[in-house]
This record gives sequence, structure tokens and C-alpha cells, in this order.
Amino acid sequence: MTARPQDPDDLAFNVFAKACPSRGTLENVTGRWGGLTLGALSEGSLRFNELRRRVDGVSEKMLSQTLHALERDGLVHREAQPTNPPRVDYELTPLGREVARRLLALITCVEGAMDEVLASRERYDETRGAR
Repeated sequence: MTARPQDPDDLAFNVFAKACPSRGTLENVTGRWGGLTLGALSEGSLRFNELRRRVDGVSEKMLSQTLHALERDGLVHREAQPTNPPRVDYELTPLGREVARRLLALITCVEGAMDEVLASRERYDETRGAR
């Protein structure tokens, strides 16, 4: 028996509705830094600076905002150790691991299709002019 996609009318939340709170969570997960942060944390617990190095290009401010949003949504757990200097570790919650697992499947799909994507970009730019 194959699982069928759930009818959107049966769901308590609808991401396509403007006021639905699931839309904000989807934005936190699929935004540039959210997706990369979840992907990096899927490899295991990381300290802030380790995570910042892993997510190449993210500023300290953006990473901090991203981690706060993902923690608020219940996807990331922040553990502060009472040491000197303070040590803070970030890891995925069970929900965060499930979301990251699905996100990594999408990342793998995109990475695997890059030859096709780059060829398509080249054809597009040739016919419509590079921007």
C-alpha cells in the first residue's frame, strides 16, 4: 500500500494561507542560512564558531538570527555550558533531524542536477542575453 499525499483540506495548517504560522517556519527552514545551518548541524553538535566556519559566507549576525529562529521553531537545541569562557553547543532536535533529513535529500538532488542546471543557464543566457 502506497502512502498518498495528505489532502490539504485535512491539515490543521496551510502554508499557502497568508496568516498560517507554518509559513514562517517554512521560510526559516528554506531560507539560505536556515537550510545551510540545518544541513551543517545534521553532521552533529557544533559550537557557534564551528558552525560559522562550516556555513561559509554567513555573518555572525545572520547566523545568530538564524539559530534563534530555528531554536524558537523547535528545530535546534542550544546548550550553554557554565564554563569560563562560556561554551555554547547547538544540535538538532528530533524534529530538526527529520526536517534536515528531508532537506538534505533536496540538496543532494540539486547538487546532482548541477550539470543540467548549468547547461540550462548557458542556453538561457545565449538566447536572452546574459544579465
